[in-house]
Amino acid sequence: MDIFSTLQEEKARLSPSETRIADILLNDFEFAVNASIIELAEKADVSPPTVTRFCRRVGCESFSDFKVQLARTAYVGMRYLRPEPKSRDPGDVAQDIITKAQNALFLLHRSLDLAAIEQAAEKIAKAEMIYAFGSGGNSSMIASELQNRLFRFGLHVTASSDHGMQLMLAAAAKSTHVIVGSSFSGRNTELVRSFTLARETGVTTIALTQADSLVAKAADIVIPIDLAEGNNIFRPTSTRIAYLAAVDILASLVAYNIPQAAVTLRRIKQQLVAHRDGDDRQLLGD
Repeated sequence: MDIFSTLQEEKARLSPSETRIADILLNDFEFAVNASIIELAEKADVSPPTVTRFCRRVGCESFSDFKVQLARTAYVGMRYLRPEPKSRDPGDVAQDIITKAQNALFLLHRSLDLAAIEQAAEKIAKAEMIYAFGSGGNSSMIASELQNRLFRFGLHVTASSDHGMQLMLAAAAKSTHVIVGSSFSGRNTELVRSFTLARETGVTTIALTQADSLVAKAADIVIPIDLAEGNNIFRPTSTRIAYLAAVDILASLVAYNIPQAAVTLRRIKQQLVAHRDGDDRQLLGD
């Protein structure tokens, strides 16, 4: 049960007394979660029976049940009830987004484990097959970007965002293959399962994730990405910018480890010039 979702649905049908109680929940949550029924009634200028009726209105059996559900709601995150105040001015929004992206890149550069990323690049460059795993919005994108960056060097690579398919691919993988997995939280237990299965047959597993996380502990090589996020729920995570940069660094190092990478790139570019661009002035990397 999410009391606040129920309040949003019932708000238009609340009586003036019930509305005052709801306003206390939304504006003074710390008081509400610790108050007795009498204290809450006095602050809302209503009677205790009115508080009891309000509790039932939002789906609770009693005031005691209401307090339990209210405490559980806090775990979802109060920032979604009181979003971080930010300017709606386009210039301020643009500055906030770009500044956070710059900070993410700066922090990544300062903390990047160069030895780990070099080791990962060497393993990928020699692999007969590469599997890129990621689930959810951001990690799925990273898996696709790994495939996009690596195939152009003549490598055999496929991306998957489906847990079941990942498990089957891990089961079928050989010791000459490599699995690269992305997990922003580091708590993707399905990816841990695939990594564990793959390692049993000698498949090299590489993780882009938080250091010391479940996913990190299940991988052979870890490229740690640990970045703090702000409280603005409307701003997309800047961590994905750092992940994309890490993929670009990894892919560039892989290319330097493949003698024929430039030959394959030239063949691809030749076809793009002949059938799409008409000249060689378009972006070099794509």
